[in-house]
Amino acid sequence: MTNYLLSLTVWIPIITGILVLFASKNIARIIALTGAFIALFLSLIIFFKFDIKDSALQFSENIAWISSLNINYHMGIDGISMPFILLNNFITFLVIIASWSVIKEKVALYNSMFLLMTGFISGIFCALDGILFYIFFESMLIPMYLIIGIWGSANRIYAAIKFFLYTLLGSLLMLVALIYLYYKSGSSFEIFTYYHTQLSMSAQILLFIAFFFAFAVKVPMWPVHTWLPDAHPEAPTGGSMVLAAVTLKVGGYGFLRFILPIVPDASRLLASTMVILSLIAIVYIGLVTIVQKDMKRLVAYSSIAHMGFVTLGCFLFVGSILNPWGLEGAITQMVSHGVISAAMFMCIGVMYDRVHSRNIADYGGVGTKKAIFLGFFFFFGLIFFVLKKKKILFDLLKKI
Repeated sequence: MTNYLLSLTVWIPIITGILVLFASKNIARIIALTGAFIALFLSLIIFFKFDIKDSALQFSENIAWISSLNINYHMGIDGISMPFILLNNFITFLVIIASWSVIKEKVALYNSMFLLMTGFISGIFCALDGILFYIFFESMLIPMYLIIGIWGSANRIYAAIKFFLYTLLGSLLMLVALIYLYYKSGSSFEIFTYYHTQLSMSAQILLFIAFFFAFAVKVPMWPVHTWLPDAHPEAPTGGSMVLAAVTLKVGGYGFLRFILPIVPDASRLLASTMVILSLIAIVYIGLVTIVQKDMKRLVAYSSIAHMGFVTLGCFLFVGSILNPWGLEGAITQMVSHGVISAAMFMCIGVMYDRVHSRNIADYGGVGTKKAIFLGFFFFFGLIFFVLKKKKILFDLLKKI
């Protein structure tokens, strides 16, 4: 019997987001919070029903969609994708709560965009058909573009367009790669079919480059990172939370799901280049982070440096074999960074609403005046260590 939990987790936020558009301001908030809570509740059910002893795909759904092109509505999860579905819905639930009294204009549209984006991002982590993945991958750009462009700061239009163009151009190369793999694999868009498709080294290198630009921009890796320091300061608090906590993780997930298993030989050949780019991001962007005076730009640059550890872990080889510790470390870093970066942007949003400044120098003495707020900050910082202590996350990572 097919289990439709994944579809419910993906489509309930999308349907709720559409309904929110037709509601009044106060009703829109309630509907949005309800939809976000249901999606979070479903993701928790999936989390606790996930069998960590089973390495096969779980909660699979496979329905014929466009039969003439052999495109299927195929969804399923494993130990790689499971943590990100829960993270995605958890962050969206927080965003809806955090914006309750802060967003006063176009409330229905604001909440709708986040719910739509949540559903699309969950679809990315669940999709096992290449075209289905691509549709979700591209669809999530539209809500984020509108979030930055409508509710952002003074330079929001510039930041929104830059974000959109960077990510769109990279993903177009991925579409070309998927079409090529469709013909090479015997007319199939099934992602796992690509894992067993025989490809020459030259073809693998070209596919690596195509996928690289799609996912490196999302991470973002140096030197295609310049859109992020512009997007974060201009985005509203909720946009920054989702952008840092979840959207960046799509890039790391793409490396794990597409590049490493589909083009393994090219990955080994170009691993040293990837390591160098990752180290540049860690060291150089880390130094750039230190000199920032704007709190949002500081966290934005630090996110680039932190994600450098993710790409570094993905491409650590021991001889011709991937280092499992590197892969587990990459996923661990993505999940922990997702929780902590969202919390940091939420805290920055709270302080900005009161101080009306993002200048670090203006935040002195917060701990003595806002003790509860300080405790809230530490609570989020400790969430990952609780997961580590209970070994919940690490049990999931054994299924890689």
